[in-house]
Amino acid sequence: MNNPQQLRYSKEHEWLSAAEAGVSTVGITEHAANALGDVVFVQLPEAGATVTAGETCGELESTKSVSDLYSPVSGEVTAVNEDVVNDPSLVNTAPFEGGWLFKVKVSGEPDDLLSADEYTAFSAG
Repeated sequence: MNNPQQLRYSKEHEWLSAAEAGVSTVGITEHAANALGDVVFVQLPEAGATVTAGETCGELESTKSVSDLYSPVSGEVTAVNEDVVNDPSLVNTAPFEGGWLFKVKVSGEPDDLLSADEYTAFSAG
C-alpha cells in the first residue's frame, strides 16, 4: 500500500494533510478504498458544518456495503469535493489526490493520529 509520508492517519482509515492556513484535507486511505470495493455513492458533511474527531460525518456506499465516514479531527468543514460527489469512483482510483473528501479548519491539535509507518503497520495487522 502507498501511504504518503507527509499525511497522518486515523485508525478508522482516514488520512489528514498538514494544515495550510489552518485548513487540512481529509480523505480515506488506499487500504480503505480497496476494502470497500467500487464506491458508488458518497455522502459528505456540508460546508459550514462542525465535525468532531472520531465521530461519523458521512457515508461511503460501495457495491459491497455502506461504511461510515469518520472525521479524524474536530473543526469546521470549509469545502467538500464536489468531483467525488459527482464521480465516487475517484475514491478508488485516486484516494490521495482527486479522491479527497472534504477540507476542515482544525480546532485543536489532533493527538491520536498515526504516522505513515505506524498506519502501514496498523493496517497490515
